[in-house]
Amino acid sequence: MKSSFWKAGHTPTLLSAFLYFDLSFMVWVLLGPLAVQMATDLQLTSTQKGLMVATPVLAGALLRIVMGVLVDHIKPKMAGLIGQIIVILSLTLAWLHGIETFQQALMLGLGLGFAGAAFAVALPLASRWYPPEHQGTALGIAGAGNSGTVFAALFAPSLAVAYGWNNVFGLALIPLGFALAVYMIFAKDSPDTPPAKSLRQYAAILKDKDAWWFMFFYSITFGGFVGLASSLTIYFNDLYSLGAVKAGYCTAAAVFAGSLVRPIGGMIADRVGGIRTLLVMYTIAAILLFIMSFGQPTYQLALAIIIPVMAVLGMGNGAVFQLVPQRFRKEIGVMTGLVGMAGGVGGFYLAASLGYFKQTTGSYQIGLIIFAGLAVLAMIGLAGVKTRWRTTWGTATTAKV
Repeated sequence: MKSSFWKAGHTPTLLSAFLYFDLSFMVWVLLGPLAVQMATDLQLTSTQKGLMVATPVLAGALLRIVMGVLVDHIKPKMAGLIGQIIVILSLTLAWLHGIETFQQALMLGLGLGFAGAAFAVALPLASRWYPPEHQGTALGIAGAGNSGTVFAALFAPSLAVAYGWNNVFGLALIPLGFALAVYMIFAKDSPDTPPAKSLRQYAAILKDKDAWWFMFFYSITFGGFVGLASSLTIYFNDLYSLGAVKAGYCTAAAVFAGSLVRPIGGMIADRVGGIRTLLVMYTIAAILLFIMSFGQPTYQLALAIIIPVMAVLGMGNGAVFQLVPQRFRKEIGVMTGLVGMAGGVGGFYLAASLGYFKQTTGSYQIGLIIFAGLAVLAMIGLAGVKTRWRTTWGTATTAKV
């Protein structure tokens, strides 16, 4: 290490990015913890429940590309400000007008997609302030905003019982307003900002096979995390007949584990290498997802499997973004958008497929086994590219084998 982490960058921006990301993630997955109550009132099928909780994930995935472009052209702070305002307006409209149909729930999901796109803003906002040797730690802290999903799972179901699920949209505006104020006052764009790129340059990045590898790797780690975070309340309700509030508490416990260890994943990757860290994470995730697919007899035993699943996926998220800035530092804005988009697509697939297979087969097993197989493919792919990475752009701290 060339310098102390807390002296190397800009701490107010880092913490502002974390808070913005944290509360954005809280509302991004808000429909998941509310799904049990909403599905009852709106009379939704299992497939519709899956699509409802997956729509914000897919919208956020696609909008991460848009936000990545905006980050490079108008800088991260302004891009984040635009996204926050759109989310606040979407929740305000849903709160005042009400959600009465499945289609209206999907429309709200599209608006909440801008909250998921906060990923493409918060990470470059923080990353550009820190040197290469601190990227894993900086992005791990900023990326720990995943913990916002804990607040959604922990508080949304009980608030819905007390005040009605539609009023939860209005209550969410309170912390969002606070986060917006902090962001506007304390966040600053780094002076080390690369020049904006043309659309041709963006397209050129997709010609680099390393970009596709990173997109695939993150579609498994983050896709697994956010797909499960969006679906677990429904999962515990369906399989173990837990009420919405208790199912939300179980979801919060699992999501907390995945959020808490994301910075740890980045720090471990800084020390032992991102590739080595990811290989271990994919192996463990595949095994645990396969075990989870058979269903456990009690929700306590299910938690004993799901919490470690979320933890290794969370650590994998930190490890992927220890590597991305090393390989694409000058293109970090667009690469954050592309990789983040892939993560969201993975989450949409997992959440939607779980709902589909539950309705068509009566079980979540096939969906979970397929995702476990994708984790195995990621492990095999990573093992195949590690030597080339180590001998081209990798260093002793980024691509150890």
